[in-house]
Amino acid sequence: MRIDRTPIGIVSLALTLAACTPPDPAATRDAQPAETVTAAPAEQAAPGTATSGVLALVGGRTLDGFGGPPLENSVILIEDGRITAVGTEDNTEVPASATRISTDGMTVMPGLIDMHVHMMLLGHGDYRRWDELYADRMNELVMPIAADQLLWSGVTSARDLGANPDEILEVRRQIEAGEIPGPRLFVSGPFLQVAPYEDYEAPYRWGITSELQARQTVQQLARRGIDTIKLIDQDQMDEGVVAAIVETAHAEGLPVVAHGHRMEEIRVGLRHGVDNFEHTGLGTAPGYPEDVLELLRERNSSLYWTPTVSPLLTMQYTGEIFPERLDDPRWRQGMPDALADEIRSSLARITQLPYYALFPSRIPKLATKFAQLRDTGVTLMIGTDSGIPTMFHNDSTWREMALWVELGVPAMQVIQAATLWPARFLRAEGDIGVLAEGRYADIIAVRGDPLADMRVLENIDMVFKGGARVR
Repeated sequence: MRIDRTPIGIVSLALTLAACTPPDPAATRDAQPAETVTAAPAEQAAPGTATSGVLALVGGRTLDGFGGPPLENSVILIEDGRITAVGTEDNTEVPASATRISTDGMTVMPGLIDMHVHMMLLGHGDYRRWDELYADRMNELVMPIAADQLLWSGVTSARDLGANPDEILEVRRQIEAGEIPGPRLFVSGPFLQVAPYEDYEAPYRWGITSELQARQTVQQLARRGIDTIKLIDQDQMDEGVVAAIVETAHAEGLPVVAHGHRMEEIRVGLRHGVDNFEHTGLGTAPGYPEDVLELLRERNSSLYWTPTVSPLLTMQYTGEIFPERLDDPRWRQGMPDALADEIRSSLARITQLPYYALFPSRIPKLATKFAQLRDTGVTLMIGTDSGIPTMFHNDSTWREMALWVELGVPAMQVIQAATLWPARFLRAEGDIGVLAEGRYADIIAVRGDPLADMRVLENIDMVFKGGARVR
């Protein structure tokens, strides 16, 4: 996706991560939009309830995700979990029996799709200690908290890129069965790599060392219902193994997502047909070399990239600029006090975390690398690495989106990178990603205009998933 851009300095990038003064969390969660008097019944769908019959969102401005002009004084009709009409108050009749919800003064848009989350993590600063404390409580405690926070923040669909397949498939089942709240999940299961970095990571980092093992592993994951294959450190693998992973995945109808930290990692991935790269690189190269950029330009009509530019800056912002963020109670949503206190304690000395050593060499290069990727014309998608240290599930997605605007991406295109393009990559465009007849009624409404200020997404007023109001 080629998009216009303007230069931006790293100082302003850090400043964009500054949150507005947080409202009282109870008021934020419990507040309801003011009702508008209409001729129709005044019945309102309360959060946490499903509505039988027709639900009508009336008023406000709709951004449908297609990228065209906003629809003013809009009407969206919903029945049986799907959208039946999108129009205006002038051309769309609201049935007299419909339950109306006023969206006056709001922007209505598709639910967000975060293309890189880790539901096995909740922002803790020490992976080994987190594993020691909570590895056996993922389905009971950790993943349901992550799921709830994501949905509450307006993420109605998410792609989890790295987890024990038993655990992530179970939480996906729980969400689909309505047993716990959460976004629609698209999952990769384990990282496929040469070997786990640490022994404790073996349940979710699978070592692949032969072509036969590669093919059998991908086939096994496909049979279990995995949605995508996650490949990392492919430059350290035998290329025959890389080829076997990608070829088998494609034969099973699965896309392959791969890390793009190092230049050779990208080159190997491109040689073997990887569909989507992640990150803007933890390597120290000042930018992408011309041979890599030319390869990206050659594949820009089919290649996707999830740059995840906000994590380092968010950690720096939290550690150096506004440590008070750690005392904001909103990131503790749904957590037992002991768990939240453990996370808070792990972040007491952010400047001593291993990630922090990356700042001096990596942060100054983020803007350049991001601009280079955009200039190649590859399709960029919003993803956050949500769950890694300081990247809390309740606020990581809007931070990434706001940062893209600071990096010069037009706001409408940022919204599409969190709605339309992820839906297309996930091959789910007939169900999610835009507001149109026949799609799931996955909808958010926010008081204010994200086209003028993307940070309004920090405080979303309404969230609907499948027509059921969850916020």
